Amino acid sequence: MMLTRLTVEGISRPSPSFIRLELAGPDLADFGVEGPLFDQRFKLIMPGPDGLPSLRAESWWSDYCELPVEARGAVRTYTVADVLGVGEATRVVVDIVLHPGEHGPGSSWAVSAEKGDEVLAVLPRKGVEAGGIEFAPGDASRLLLVGDESALPAIVQILRELPAAVDASVFLEVPLEGDVVELPARDGVEITWLPRNGAAVGDLAVAAVVADPGFRSDGLAVTIAEEVEVDPELWETPVHSSSGESLESEAIDGRYAWIAGEASMVTRLRRHLVGELGLPRAQVAFMGYWREGVAMRG
Repeated sequence: MMLTRLTVEGISRPSPSFIRLELAGPDLADFGVEGPLFDQRFKLIMPGPDGLPSLRAESWWSDYCELPVEARGAVRTYTVADVLGVGEATRVVVDIVLHPGEHGPGSSWAVSAEKGDEVLAVLPRKGVEAGGIEFAPGDASRLLLVGDESALPAIVQILRELPAAVDASVFLEVPLEGDVVELPARDGVEITWLPRNGAAVGDLAVAAVVADPGFRSDGLAVTIAEEVEVDPELWETPVHSSSGESLESEAIDGRYAWIAGEASMVTRLRRHLVGELGLPRAQVAFMGYWREGVAMRG
């Protein structure tokens, strides 16, 4: 990983619920991963009252935690929405969600950002294994991608780099009709937009996935219990479980599901896909990116 200071070079509003920032800096000439970016995560460290903190690259997190809380600034995790340019002219694009109501630390910084403002970033460096990519379908030929607004940048990047032989059903729940944007499209990929327009977070995505027969191996109708215990830190992939659940399972068919977004939505879909449909753990990734009404740490 590399810790670098980046400058805001561009600001735009791709839709009502997003601010798009283009971040630039000469160190981005070394930014990159082996293979596709897919859902690559990275950290932004926003300025505190006294500006950006002084952190060492090899111990940035412990240095940050040792700072007085009131002087730290905020750390937030985002997905790389796009990469523009090459070499020292490389820019990393980040789309930051503006959730209704009071802004969190990330969106507060984004709405007040101006060209020339600086921010610290922790990013993958070419040739250095860094983690942060959870999309790993293996040899699966049938994918299910489900996300809300927080997962939209990751899903867009996944669709850009999806192998041609793979079919996918994509369900995207967003706050408003105006957040429906053009996405990479090709044969075999079916995209369903689900603007909430005031509906409860997660309800539309859960209902749409439950009603869709395309990902079920037996074609039978199923239902999902609405009352499930929400794990606010749900993060389960074929190689990691936030709950400590056993990871021993093997893929048994050509399906793979990638689910990310608000924690209660992700929890309900986990119940459906694993509990009701019996999808093996080796064929799923469930990630709670945020929880409604709660400021997630980092």
